[in-house]
This record gives sequence, C-alpha cells and structure tokens, in this order.
Amino acid sequence: MLAPIGIFDSGVGGTSIWKEVVKMLPHENTIYLADSANAPYGEKSKEEILQLSIKNTEFLLKQGCKLIIVACNTATTNAIDYLRAHYSVPFIGIEPAIKPAALHTKTKKVGVLATKGTLSSSLFHNTSKLFAEGITVLEQEGKGLVELIEAGKTDSREMRTLLTKFLNPMLDQEIDCLVLGCTHYPYLIPVLKEIIPANITIIDSGEAVARQTKAVLGNLGLLSENQQPSVHQFYTNKEVSVLKSLVGGPNVEVSYLDF
Repeated sequence: MLAPIGIFDSGVGGTSIWKEVVKMLPHENTIYLADSANAPYGEKSKEEILQLSIKNTEFLLKQGCKLIIVACNTATTNAIDYLRAHYSVPFIGIEPAIKPAALHTKTKKVGVLATKGTLSSSLFHNTSKLFAEGITVLEQEGKGLVELIEAGKTDSREMRTLLTKFLNPMLDQEIDCLVLGCTHYPYLIPVLKEIIPANITIIDSGEAVARQTKAVLGNLGLLSENQQPSVHQFYTNKEVSVLKSLVGGPNVEVSYLDF
C-alpha cells in the first residue's frame, strides 16, 4: 500500500480540509484521526494541546504516513513548531486566512470567528500584525460551536441562536469579510449564509491547505503515481455516526478506535 497522507483534528471539523485535499490530490491515500473525545482543543491549555498533538502524530507515523496535516487551527498555533522540530516528516498547518481577507476587504473591517486557543495564540497575533495593517480585525470566540457540530447539531435552533449572538456585533461594525478560524466552521456556511448579508465574503483555509500539501509533496518527490482508486481510512475515539455522515463515499472506511 502506498504511503498515505495523515490528517488529524480535535474532531470531525478537519474533514472540511480532507475534502479539499482529496479533490486536489485524487490519487493519494489518506488516514484521518478524529480526537473527538477531547474536543474542543480550543478550551485546553497549551501543554494539553501539545501532548494531544504528539499522541496523534505518533499514531499517524505508526501507520506509515509520509506527510501530516494538522487540520486544527488550535493545534497548529500551539504545537506545530514543536512537531516540526521533533519529527522528520513534513507538517502542513492551518491558520486563519487573515491575508486573503485583508486583500479582499473594501470596508477595512474583517471578522474572525475562531476558538479561544487560536485567538490567544502568538501565531494568530503575529499573522494579524503582519497582514492586517490598517485593517480592523474583529475577533469573536465561537464558544460552544464545535460541541454542537460534533453532536451533529449544525442546523439546530441552538446553533442559530449562538451564531446570531456572535455575529451581530461584527455586522454592526460593517465587516465585509468573515474568516472562519476553525476547521469545524466550514460546515456552518449554509447557516451563516442565512444569517449574514450576501455582500459579506466567507473565507476559510481549505483550498489553500490542499494547494500547499500538493506543493510540498511535489517538491519532495512524494506525490503518488498511483492510478488506482485511493483508499481513505478514518478513525475516531467517539461515536462514528457524525463522522460517517460527513465522509461517505467509495473506498472510505470509518472505524472506532480507543486512543
């Protein structure tokens, strides 16, 4: 079996990244690890996030992964420097798409919906400082959103109530871009489009991560030459039904794993 791309997240949210990767790299095998029993990472300490990221990484390396995507904004901002320093495989990280939002905005006001762990990280603040000069960045912690998505309640009244509460202050400030700073949040786009005006551009990192993954594999000579259908293995340490509902398709297997 050809060496797969490894992907891990605090839960099912990183499947939004996985979908973009598979779209761009249809001949690559993948292994996805959903640490849903410990979701959300955004509420944990830096040390807890680091230890969970190490555990996830070592599991994927045991499966022979040739590259690992840290498909979690919070894990990227708190752990990826350590992972790159201590393991030999390449790592692709996720961070809020401040740069494209800064380039796109006309009102010079950008909203960022993210977890506490991402918003409080030095990487997020450095990125904002680097790319958002002269732009007002309105930050909002999406407390409770990940838990609802993990419970399969994306299209619930409770979700709409939370999103309306989080977004109204940003709308009052006339943002014209909304950055989704958590890989779970792209699953909220249908609901978000019902709540926010059509002129507000919703930006996430999925396609950019897929492009970067392809570029890194290409530069290292690790792109698959396989012409057979790719194989995708998903593991979760919680109920498998929500994960299955998001990633169904041919050559996809979803399993419970106690890790």
